Amino acid sequence: MKINGKDFVLNKSTTVSEYLEKNGYVQTHIVVELNEKILPKNMYEKTYLKDDDCLEILTFMGGGWFENIICQANLLN
Repeated sequence: MKINGKDFVLNKSTTVSEYLEKNGYVQTHIVVELNEKILPKNMYEKTYLKDDDCLEILTFMGGGWFENIICQANLLN
């Protein structure tokens, strides 16, 4: 399977929730995309990862639209 674009081999049957917990992800700060579809958080414990899956874990970062506008304005001055 692929996780965040890298090949990964599962050694045992693992749910999305188990993988996230084992790898230190905070579920309230991420979005999971499984095979190009957003996986609802209530499905993390019910969804088992398979060898042909593609898992992307997206994390939220600080900053945003308003801060970017201010930074761009400061660069123009």
